Amino acid sequence: MKEGGGGTTLEYTPTWVVAVVCTVIIGISLAVERVLHWAGKFLEKKNQKPLYEALQKVKEELMLLGFISLLLTVFQGTISKICIPEKYVTSMLPCSLSEEEGSSNSSTAHYRIGMRRLLSGMAMSQEAYCANKHKVPFLSVEALHHLHIFIFVLAIVHVTFCVLTVVFGGLRIRQWKQWEDSVSVETYDAEQALRPKITHVHEHEFIQGHFIGVGENSTLMGWVNSFFKQFYASVTKADYLTLRLGFIMTHCKGNTKFNFHKYMIRALEDDFKAVVGISWYLWLFVVVFLLLNVSGWHTYFWIAFVPFILLLAVGTKLEHVICELAHEVAEKHVAIEGELVVRPSDHHFWFNRPEIVLVLIHFIQFQNSFEIAYFFWIWVQYGFGSCIMGQIRYIVPRLIIGVFIQVLCSYSTLPLYAIVTQMGSSFKKAIFDEHVQAGLLGWAQKAKRRKGLKAASSVTGSSPKEGSTAGILLASRSPKQSSKDEIQLTST
Repeated sequence: MKEGGGGTTLEYTPTWVVAVVCTVIIGISLAVERVLHWAGKFLEKKNQKPLYEALQKVKEELMLLGFISLLLTVFQGTISKICIPEKYVTSMLPCSLSEEEGSSNSSTAHYRIGMRRLLSGMAMSQEAYCANKHKVPFLSVEALHHLHIFIFVLAIVHVTFCVLTVVFGGLRIRQWKQWEDSVSVETYDAEQALRPKITHVHEHEFIQGHFIGVGENSTLMGWVNSFFKQFYASVTKADYLTLRLGFIMTHCKGNTKFNFHKYMIRALEDDFKAVVGISWYLWLFVVVFLLLNVSGWHTYFWIAFVPFILLLAVGTKLEHVICELAHEVAEKHVAIEGELVVRPSDHHFWFNRPEIVLVLIHFIQFQNSFEIAYFFWIWVQYGFGSCIMGQIRYIVPRLIIGVFIQVLCSYSTLPLYAIVTQMGSSFKKAIFDEHVQAGLLGWAQKAKRRKGLKAASSVTGSSPKEGSTAGILLASRSPKQSSKDEIQLTST
């Protein structure tokens, strides 16, 4: 009945036990699958294609987790039978051996021993297998089981935090709709429209908030003001209306009633599907952290400051972009005819690439999720008094920083990103409705085919039936080039 002196094998396990366990596992799996399916149908019904694609990204992550789980389960016997000399497992430990010996009589240690005995069926045989060679297992079955759970918890917490950030950030952005509505309901006065309007630049509310007395004579003061402004009134009504007009006059000239708020929401939903996933470089970060999590180094504490500092830097930069737009106008003009219009440009962003901000927000969200997931995993798996958890003076700051990052990112940074990154040189494809995007893409493909036929006919010496074609190429740059989707007009 025993395998290797451990637990009962499936051969001698009651069939009703096997059936009950399979029923529960299959039932939970099908319930989760149905919930995701219904959520997808609901988003399709509401015509929320970007959020639907984000849900598909979540399914991909769950599939990856399932594959990782399968690999860990299938190869756990093989991994644990890899034997290495004992001298290699006595260094770079999350807990020192002296702490392990000192805690051997504690209740937590007894709990760990009990859990170890649950897995001892395979573990004892593998330890004996390596002991016969005067070596130790490369990774025990119990450690592999704990690692399995941690990877699953990390992915779930990351997806949950991303959803919460976008939901609460979206609520903040939707508060700006009243500002958009205030423009659309303005009455048109023909007599006033014929009268020339003069705007005194330095008296404009947008300029006073970002130039006069702030960064007018000192670049440093401009950065300091940008740093503190992300914590309060990060986007005012004057900011929104001015940036809105600048975008419209640059990309939609002649359509002053363009619904900038709706476009901004669609663009944010498009970006969300990139943030919710776990990229390869994020998994690489997990591996590096697990490598450096050595007893006495307090890596988990110091690494908590990385997303904290990055978040403050991103918020400051986004606020400073608004400040630079104000400076460009205020330094060149005292009074202008018509409304005050800012000029969007990529050169205001790091390396002239606005999409870098999204990459940093993605990394910040993941690293903060990692910190919180790691804390709760250690708490549940090993107990609050575990040596891996560390001293209380290191735990409390980590939790405070994690909560602060989540709140600031939702309340300030994400809304700032949604509006400020529209101040680049090009616009996103979300400027078109979905059916227009599909039409343009179809037109582009037809134009490309016609161009190919024309090129082929010119090589063979035959004259083309059509003299010229005009195509609209909806080009989506790769992440190495640009995350924005541009419109290029070409004639042949």
